[in-house]
Amino acid sequence: MQSYTIGQAARLLGVSPDTARRWADAGRVATHRDEGGRRLIDGRDLAAFSVEVAQGGAGDSDVSYTSARNAFPGIVTAVKLGDVAAQVEIQAGPHRLVSLLTREAVEELGLEVGVQATARVKSTSVHIDRA
Repeated sequence: MQSYTIGQAARLLGVSPDTARRWADAGRVATHRDEGGRRLIDGRDLAAFSVEVAQGGAGDSDVSYTSARNAFPGIVTAVKLGDVAAQVEIQAGPHRLVSLLTREAVEELGLEVGVQATARVKSTSVHIDRA
């Protein structure tokens, strides 16, 4: 499973590294240390926490969110696989994006809960890029 540094988690959550660090210090999200001593957050834990933040459970009200060129970097929070099609949900800061794509594309990109990905929006289509 992919793990994220405090700085990476902060970018995905749309907050400052200090805010992410305070949340970790307060036990809001579990961390562990790598061999170099850096604090890491498990991808599944970060995915669940990002949904909580987006629903108002931990966010800062004065944080502003922007999207450059309709790209929404975030974390995969759900994957529903069918025989041919799939549905992928990404939490990008306060934004929840859902994309319908082929099962083959999901498997080729290695998309699963906790993986960092970017949703790109054009008109009514949402495309997913693996980070």
